[in-house]
Amino acid sequence: MSFIETRDGTQLYYKDWGSGRPVVLIHGWPLDADMWEYQMPVLAAAGYRVIAYDRRGFGRSGQPWTGYDYDTLADDLKAVLDGLDLRDAALVGFSMGGGEIARYMSRHAGARVAKAVLVSAVTPYLLKAEDHPGGVDRSVFEGMIDGLKRDRPAFLANFSKTFFGAGVFHSPASTELMTWTGNLAMLASPKATVDCVTAFGTTDFRGDMGQFKVPTLVIHGDDDRTVPIDVSGRAAAAAIPGATFVVYEGAPHAVPFTHAERLNADLLAFLGG
Repeated sequence: MSFIETRDGTQLYYKDWGSGRPVVLIHGWPLDADMWEYQMPVLAAAGYRVIAYDRRGFGRSGQPWTGYDYDTLADDLKAVLDGLDLRDAALVGFSMGGGEIARYMSRHAGARVAKAVLVSAVTPYLLKAEDHPGGVDRSVFEGMIDGLKRDRPAFLANFSKTFFGAGVFHSPASTELMTWTGNLAMLASPKATVDCVTAFGTTDFRGDMGQFKVPTLVIHGDDDRTVPIDVSGRAAAAAIPGATFVVYEGAPHAVPFTHAERLNADLLAFLGG
């Protein structure tokens, strides 16, 4: 297996497939790089070098006790880009992974980056506050943390239903797929799983959004019950200069799975444009 060492010595596992212009895929919470099951082969076959890594604390990467804040996570992304000497890379961040991109663009001035894609991303700010009344109440994130601490497998199984938009009579994902992603989630450190809820739930990226100086694509489902489109996708697209905003009608949070073919086509069109 391949690893890159971060500034604090944490080992990050990564996959590196294909050749050509680099595309770096940044996974969502609480999964790992394997979540790009339906994107990596397609992008590599289309002539791109595709890199996906496990965030610290998740998957096969090291599980340090600290470092689950977005400044550190953006530094980890820098370690990947620098360690592999990637130039003119496209960054694709899903859900929590969009936060890494936003913080990287401001903290590291977008070095080595030529394009950016935010998919169902948590940017620019999820938390309800006096100056952000349309956000998500803090009690939601506190409830998530409580559920994870009491019974992480049960919480994640229930979370998966919302993640995939599964209902009593309809589900856009098979039971087997939801079970598999639940297994990926259980590979993570419980400390990382909890700390990252605080990170994506309370980090304010509004000051980072103006630092996107490259072509940026924002994709979000309008039936996303995990990261609501109005507080995230619409707001992000409005805050990023020149961003292209694409709404997936009726789509839940998990578009890399439920709308894989459409997402792949949109990614290829944007990357090649």
